[in-house]
Amino acid sequence: MPEHEIIILRELIILLAVSLPITFIFHKMKLPAIVGFLITGVVIGPHGAAFITEMSIVERLAEIGVVLLLFTVGIEFSLTDIIRSGRQFLIGGAVQVLMTIAVATGISLFLGFPVPQAVFFGFLASLSSTAIVLKMYADRVEIDSAHGRLATGILLFQDIAVVPMMLLLPVLGQASAAGTVTAVSVLTTLGTSAAGVVAVFFIARKVVPSLLHQVIRLKNREMFFLLIVLICLGTAWVTYRLGLSLALGAFLAGLIISESEYSHHVVADIIPFRDYFSSIFFISIGMLLVINYFVAHWVWLLTLTALLVFVKAAIVIITAKALRYPIRSALLAGLGLAQIGEFAFLLAQQGQAKGLISGDLFQTFITASIMSMLATPFVIQFSPWLVDRLPFGLRPVQPQGDTCSLAGHTIIAGYGINGRNLARTLKATHIPYVILEVNADTIRTARSEGEPIIYGDITRPDVLRRAGIDCAKAIVFAISDYAATRISVRLARQLNGTIFILVRTRYSLEVDGLYKLGADQVIPEEFETSIEIFSRVLHQYHIPANVIANQISLIRFEGYKMLRGISLEQENIGRIAALFGGSTVDNFQVPEGSPSADRSLRELDIRNATGATIIAVARNGKAITNPGPDFRLKAGDILVLLGAHNELDAAHNLMSGKDA
Repeated sequence: MPEHEIIILRELIILLAVSLPITFIFHKMKLPAIVGFLITGVVIGPHGAAFITEMSIVERLAEIGVVLLLFTVGIEFSLTDIIRSGRQFLIGGAVQVLMTIAVATGISLFLGFPVPQAVFFGFLASLSSTAIVLKMYADRVEIDSAHGRLATGILLFQDIAVVPMMLLLPVLGQASAAGTVTAVSVLTTLGTSAAGVVAVFFIARKVVPSLLHQVIRLKNREMFFLLIVLICLGTAWVTYRLGLSLALGAFLAGLIISESEYSHHVVADIIPFRDYFSSIFFISIGMLLVINYFVAHWVWLLTLTALLVFVKAAIVIITAKALRYPIRSALLAGLGLAQIGEFAFLLAQQGQAKGLISGDLFQTFITASIMSMLATPFVIQFSPWLVDRLPFGLRPVQPQGDTCSLAGHTIIAGYGINGRNLARTLKATHIPYVILEVNADTIRTARSEGEPIIYGDITRPDVLRRAGIDCAKAIVFAISDYAATRISVRLARQLNGTIFILVRTRYSLEVDGLYKLGADQVIPEEFETSIEIFSRVLHQYHIPANVIANQISLIRFEGYKMLRGISLEQENIGRIAALFGGSTVDNFQVPEGSPSADRSLRELDIRNATGATIIAVARNGKAITNPGPDFRLKAGDILVLLGAHNELDAAHNLMSGKDA
């Protein structure tokens, strides 16, 4: 085997051998794998332990990772996600990206950098890490929280903004090389690039769906996969030949396929390869960090990283407040998006090829970016604790006006699916209620529908007082922000010692903590799903509804201890056993054409034949209890049967003619 092939194999073995244990450790610590990949690169790279010295090989594999990464981003691009994100995407994302570019450009110009480089630095600073932030929010069940929705909308806009940034890189590169930039040159280069992209997109859009359809008809999975790889790499190569980037072509290919009905199948096939090669990309980024450079300039690098985090967080906070988010949500979103993102590394590498960044400047960017990403999981983890202890903007203020215009009402915290369903039920039963929400779009829609909704952060005592916490009968927490729920449950109990507090939460691990804070009842979604499953199974065995209801009540009354694996008291075990050990009751309606119709109970002799007893018959809306042996059944009669499970099954079979 040639020597260079041995080297490639050796490098890949080292990558896997080192990245696996590090990734395993980070998984156990519930930290994103990307952080583990970056550290792997630092450890095994030429500036670390020097296990890998052939950087060119790793860089080639990393390029494939970037292509596949952008390809799947294009496939997963969804107008539905944009519509759902609403103002968070259109306004929040645009304001954050443009403001960050403006601030970073201004600082760079002040430091003496030319305009093309200053704008390029603004591009780099404007991007945050979608992979790390969403992974952390998903693990903490904060995707649907106020700050989670805001961060998701901004991140989605950033991912899309990468495309025009990549289009502008050749313009900035030419301007930097020429030492000057004119509006004509910018428009000419940008127009040419855009025309090339549009031409590739529309030509591929005409050809690709037909190719996919023809290959799908063959029902050959191997051919389908090869066609997908050809579309991805082929489109990337065409855009590269047009003077654009491989990554941009891959994004266009994904965008084209996303419009077909086969997009989900494509994602399922390509994700394993994307994850492997993109992990190599992040490892290669870690290899770029020069440890000696960090040791020699650590004070400056830490200062720059802190300044970067502060500026980015401040801009997101300003954006959130402009969207009328409460200060707590604004701070959490700001701290969550304060790092440099993975797409910034992609832009930096392409900017290096265009002469926009090099040498110590490139190393400074790489080091500061990696440090900001390494810090992100810990910042997100401790940000609720920090925010809840900040004095400004969180002090309670005295409510204005009459906060108890209602009496005995219910406060609904959160107007998501559960909150809307509860409000609909309370309205139908004429029970007064007030809704607390922080999403401006949701508030506007609810008010147009006549809902009594208040804008306010539930972690603030003044907001709870404004909702009439002092005179409310119940408060229901239907939000996904566990940290905010804990704070508000404690406040609600302090402000009203007799109010009934009902909390919906995601996981059973949160139940005991919420009870200790003052909740009267906690409903963990994962256990309610289990209850629904077993209740439907029991119905199939003709367990009466009242017995199933008793079983459900017992489980809920015990705080779901049975489902949580906690031992029940012996007395309760006996109660449950008694419920299932005795006779049960079931109903049977006599259908048309049934062999039991127009026959007397004496003729049927159900008790001797099956062991079950008919204790009542419902006919024409009237109940006939203890019918005599001469009572004749008619089609449409509803029989109430008493007996054991197997006896009831036998009676059903007898009266429906299955035993005939």
